[in-house]
Parts: sequence; structure tokens; C-alpha cells
Amino acid sequence: MRHPHRSCSSSDDHPPVQGNLPAELNRFVGRAEELAELGRLLDDARLVTIAGAGGVGKSRFAAHGAAALQNRYLDGVWLVELSTLRDPGLLAHTVVEALSVTDHTSRPPGDVLLDHVAPRQLLLVLDGFEHLVDGCAGLVRDVLRRAPHAQILATGRRPLRVDGEHLVCLAPMTQEDAVLLFADRAVSALPHFRLTEDNHASVRELCRRLDGIPLALELAAGRLPALSLDQLLDRLDDRFRLLTGGSRSALPRHQTLRTAVGWSHELCTGQERLLWARLSVFVGQFDLEAVEYVCSGPDLPADTVLDVFGELLAQSVAFREETSVGVRYRMLDTVRAYGAEWLEALGDDERMRRRHRDWYMGLATWCELDWFSPRQAEVAACTESALPNLRGALEFCLEHPDDAHLGQYLAGTLWFYWAGCGRLAEGRHWLDRALAADAGHEESRLKALWVLGYVAILQGDDIAAAGALHECREGADRSGNLLAAAYAAHRLGCLALLSDDMPRAEELLRSALASYRDIGELNSNVLMGQVELAMTLVFQDRLDAAVALCEEVKEICEERGELWSRAYAMYVLAYAAWACGDHGRARELLTECITIDHRFNDLVGLVLAIELLALVTASEGDPAEAAVLQGAAAPVWAAVGLPLFGSGYFGAPRALCKQQAGEVLGAEDYQACVREGRELSLDAAVRRALAVREHPRPPEVRQGGVRPAVLTTRKPAGSPTGKGGEAAG
Repeated sequence: MRHPHRSCSSSDDHPPVQGNLPAELNRFVGRAEELAELGRLLDDARLVTIAGAGGVGKSRFAAHGAAALQNRYLDGVWLVELSTLRDPGLLAHTVVEALSVTDHTSRPPGDVLLDHVAPRQLLLVLDGFEHLVDGCAGLVRDVLRRAPHAQILATGRRPLRVDGEHLVCLAPMTQEDAVLLFADRAVSALPHFRLTEDNHASVRELCRRLDGIPLALELAAGRLPALSLDQLLDRLDDRFRLLTGGSRSALPRHQTLRTAVGWSHELCTGQERLLWARLSVFVGQFDLEAVEYVCSGPDLPADTVLDVFGELLAQSVAFREETSVGVRYRMLDTVRAYGAEWLEALGDDERMRRRHRDWYMGLATWCELDWFSPRQAEVAACTESALPNLRGALEFCLEHPDDAHLGQYLAGTLWFYWAGCGRLAEGRHWLDRALAADAGHEESRLKALWVLGYVAILQGDDIAAAGALHECREGADRSGNLLAAAYAAHRLGCLALLSDDMPRAEELLRSALASYRDIGELNSNVLMGQVELAMTLVFQDRLDAAVALCEEVKEICEERGELWSRAYAMYVLAYAAWACGDHGRARELLTECITIDHRFNDLVGLVLAIELLALVTASEGDPAEAAVLQGAAAPVWAAVGLPLFGSGYFGAPRALCKQQAGEVLGAEDYQACVREGRELSLDAAVRRALAVREHPRPPEVRQGGVRPAVLTTRKPAGSPTGKGGEAAG
């Protein structure tokens, strides 16, 4: 068992419970013996798999059981929902994401995952792995080998067949529990429903004939507003007779579940069945506008979709969720799969998937445009909510060679999400796949190339970045695409900046900004180019010019309501304020910068700001807190890539802070405070950075009245000869 480290300075007395288990939306009923068995198994077993038929309640049981045991795990209980994932190549991405580990490097996500879990005492809940069983088995095996204090609770329709696996076969509910569950859900659907002596026998008969399967019971309860218990039993009897000719090789429980779902489907009107089938193209959350566009047609007019969809909601075919971006809807996987079979039988699945693809391409296009607006935070949350469907749209494009150019367009259009919202690794995955196809559409390919270059730069993969950007620049020159040429020059300038080649970076960035002005391009990318130019000036001791550029960016951002670029402008302004000895102003700017970066999960901007805040804190006379902040930055750099990009210019504040704090504290105390910082979670590190310091101590170390001298430099990135030129930056 690991124990928390003692703090060098103040910290929360009661840190929040770690993990991501969702709150339960209704009462958990029954399963007392199974829960007790699960607790006993997890006393010793490293891997427990809950197996059972679809609809038997595996996911709910696992989440409830894990929540009851979460105090056992110092580093939390983490739920990984796999049901919406279709691409095995994103399995490690998904687990890393669920663990709230954002990685901007080019390292394989599996390595990132293993490095993260290796020292931790946690419970990983892998929910719904059956369609990814081979990949999941390998991942589980690797985690168990590398993380001796980690345990895994998995749910699926089959065992993983990994050494050390303990299997819990979740059976249908006992009749007593089934009656209690049906009664509980019946009250939700029909508030005046009560279990009485008069209806108890009918309820028991219904539960018996549905084999105590929770999904079937909940579907049946959802019909009570329209049908009596006797009518339910009569219609259920009809459906059983109708479906007895199914496959004899299917499991009886599976047949029973299909009967229950099929019976609910049979009770729907023709339009309700049609909408049910069409809704199956959605993955994860979706909104009403998407339903109305994708699912409407001559046989289901748009103005009728709302009423028909409302009936499906009332019957628990879909359910409503309140999210940060408003109301969203979701279908249970089993219900969705049943609808997908009907859609395929209708011969309409290909057309509906194209309509789904078209809607989410339109959504991505709108989000890209609206990113440069006061709705930037809403755009980030909306894109996050739509991610499973955006993945489905990308997958559809890449499955069809004639549509590969649309995949390139979509992967490129989502640049703001990949770069601005901490999704670099997944963005790299889709961009690499899209560009591997020969789509024959130059404009879409050029955009995907410069976005790939941008993502690779932030990951620290200079070679891939230079290759993509030079290909983009050459293609733009051939085709006369001035906008793509400007973006290529811009990102080559950014690459030169991070390679410590300031004259080359300044030249490329000025050229790109001039092209943007000539074309009339103004968005967050353009403003970032101006901020990056300001950074080159700061690093060349031209503070006044850098401040003027960033003040202009800040003013435009305030007019447009843009936050993301504003945060980077404030970073440069804070650097200049510190260099001029105005530590209070520097802290004020960095506080806002950190708040914005954390909101968008932009780890690059966040860690740069924390590093600079550490130096400001040391200059204010608090070397212990400065060392803690330096320690807090270290694990963030591990997720981003090469610490401080391997740059002497970006690394100078850290080196000076270490020198100042170390001189006052001494090596032993300095390292103790750094270790304390390393133990902070990302959220705790941000809280620490934003804590109000009412009475800063007077300086005890030499002030940084001017920019610290550059410690080291590197050759320009992307230059095979080390001589710069067109291969540089």
C-alpha cells in the first residue's frame, strides 16, 4: 500500500476521491449475494471478469460494485466505457483518456498507459470489451505485468481468457429481485403504480417469463403508461410464439432478450420502428437536431420526428442525458444493435451512414468556424460530446476509397480540437490514416498535411512535422493554393521557434502573417502566429515589440471573445512583466492563462505557464513554493513530450528558478519540495498554482530584472545537414 507524501507547505486536508465513476441515476436493486462475492474476489484477485448475456446488467453491476469498494484504492476507481469504440487501434487511447492522462507526445499510447499505471494502486473497470476481446486481452495482460498494485474489473459477454482471470457469471435476477426491480421502474414510468396483492401474481408471472433479465424488465415497465399488466402478458405471449423459430444455437438467455426487445419493437408504430432503425447509426450521445436531419425523409417527415422520437423516449428505447452542452440522447447498446439489424434488413444502412457522415462533417465545419468566437468553450464541449460520432464519420470515409478526401477534410477541420483541447495523439492517429489514402483531392490533402505538421510539432516529432509541412508547401506552390502555403510557412516558423532558430522563425512567421493579411484570413491560428512571432522577439531581447504584438492579439481576442489564443498572448506578456520586475502583474496574467488552458485541457500552454509561474514565485521570495510548482510541471511534460521542447530559450526560466530556489533552500529541501509537486494530480497542481498568495515574502534571492541568458541552443529542426535553409523550421 502506498502512502501520501508529507507536504512541504499547505495542501488540502481532504483531497477529493480520485476516479471517474458516474453517479447512479436511479436506485440499484438486488444482487446482494453477487456484490458480496465480487468484494471477496477483489480482496486477492488481480483480474475479475463479469460475464453474461446482453441486457443482464453487467455494466450497472460493475459500476455499483466498484463504487462500493472505491475506498480500497488510493489512486481511484476508473471506468473505461468501450461500447462506443469500434477501432481497436484506439483502445489504448481510450483507456488513457478515461484515466485523464493527456499525452501530447509521439509515444505509443500503450507505453503512456503502462507508465502511468505502473506505480499506482487503482481499479480499472473495462466495460463492454466483447467486440475488442483480442486487443483487450493483450492490454490487460500488459497492465497486470507492469502495475503490481493495479486490479482490473472487466465486463463482457465472454471471458478474456487471460492467466489469473476470475470469472463471475452474472445470471438473471432472482424472482424476488426481479419483482422489486420491475416495481421500482414501474413507479418511474407510472407514478401511481403500486405492487399489491391483486397484481403481485401478474408481476411475478411477467418476471418469470422474461427470465429476470433487467433490460427486458425495464422495457416492460416502460410500457405501463399504455398497457395494463394483463395486456403486457398477452402481448408477450404472442411475441414468444412468433420468435420461437430462431437459431437453436443461440443461447436461451440471448433468445429471451431478443424476444423482449423484439416484443417492444413490435409494439411500436411503423414510424417508431423506422426511427428506431435509423437511430442505430448514432454512437454514444447525439442531439435532437442530428436526429431530425439524419433520420428524416419522405417516409418520416422532419416535422414529425420530434413526436415519434418522444414516443421512443417514453418507451426507454432511447434515454435523455443532461450534459454541459445541453440535452443529449443515447441508446442502450442492445437496443441499438437490434435497430441496426432492422436497418440492414431494410437495405438502408449505407445511405443512413452517409447522412450521418454528412451531418457530422457539417458539425465539424461549424465548430471550426465558431472556434474563433465567444462560444469557444461551448465548441470544445460540443466536439467532445460528438467525438464517438465524429470517429464513426471518419471511419466511414476511410472505409470507402471514393470518400477518402472527405476523411482528410474532416481530420484537418478538427485541428482546433486536436491541438487546442489536448487530443494530439488521437488527431495524429486519424491524420496519419487519412493521408495514407490517395484521395486525389489536393485541397483536402494540403489541409490535412499542415494540420499533421502542427500536431507533430506539439508532440515533439520534428522529423514527421518537417516532412508533412514541406510536402504541403510544395503541393501548395504547384497548385497555387496561397492559403495552404501560408499555413505551411506558419508552422515551419513554429518548428524553427521550438528549435531555437530565432532569425529563421521570425522570417517564416512574418512571411506567413503577411500572406494571411493579403488573403484576408483571421482566426485563432493567425493570432497564434502573431504570438509565436512575439516569442521570437522576446528571445531576441526585443521586449517592447513583443509586448505590442501581444497587446494587439489580446485586444482582438477581447473583441471576438476568443480565449485560447488570448492565453498564449498573456503568457508572453507575463514573461515580459517578470523581466521588467513587475511580479504582481506577471502573476495576474499567468493566473488567467492557467485558468483558460486548464479549461480547454491544453497541456502545452498550461505547463509553460506553470513553469513561468514557478520563476515568478521564486522572484517573489518563496523558493519552497516555486520548487513545488516545478515538481508539479514535471509529470505534465511527460505527457506533452520533450520537456520544454528541448529548447534553451524555453528552458531558461526553469533553469534560473532551480538556481534561485536551490541556493536558498539547499539541495535536500529543494528536492523534497520538487517531490511534493510531482505527487500532485493535474487538478491539484492547478489549484496550487491558482491559490491566492495574500502576503508574498520579500525577495531572498537575486531578482531577474532582464530575461535570463539562454542556456543552450539546438540546430534548426528538420535540417538534415544542420545548415538550415528550406529544410529548417
